[in-house]
Amino acid sequence: MPSSCHVIDIYRRGGHRGLVSRMQLALNVDDLDAAITFYRSLFGVEPAKVKEGYANFAIVDPPLKLVLLENPGRGGTLNHLGVEVESTATVHAEITRLAGEGLFTEEEMDTTCCFATQDKVWVTGPAGEKWEVYTVLADSETFGTAAP
Repeated sequence: MPSSCHVIDIYRRGGHRGLVSRMQLALNVDDLDAAITFYRSLFGVEPAKVKEGYANFAIVDPPLKLVLLENPGRGGTLNHLGVEVESTATVHAEITRLAGEGLFTEEEMDTTCCFATQDKVWVTGPAGEKWEVYTVLADSETFGTAAP
């Protein structure tokens, strides 16, 4: 996955130039309340957002947005991965770069997902894993659409 690895490597080297504010890991969970209790204890922080069937933790150290999606029977499996960036301009720069790498991208601008309005681009890794590069524009009271 050259696209995601490139962004991660830039972050690790400290030359992120605004590309990465934190990595995102979205997990399917069987029991949202039990998962919230576990991750609250693991990371020592309260969830940043809790809605029906959904929660996220904005963890400072390590810089991680942990998203929990209640999907009974699919607990413990990966839903998708992401890189949260600071602006729509960065999302557009990644669209250009990913296309230049020959990767098929799926763009979603001003879309509602995970109780937030976002601009994003999706790519699919070689094993079928979904990666998004996104920025949050505003909170939303509705979940919106799931990952493509």
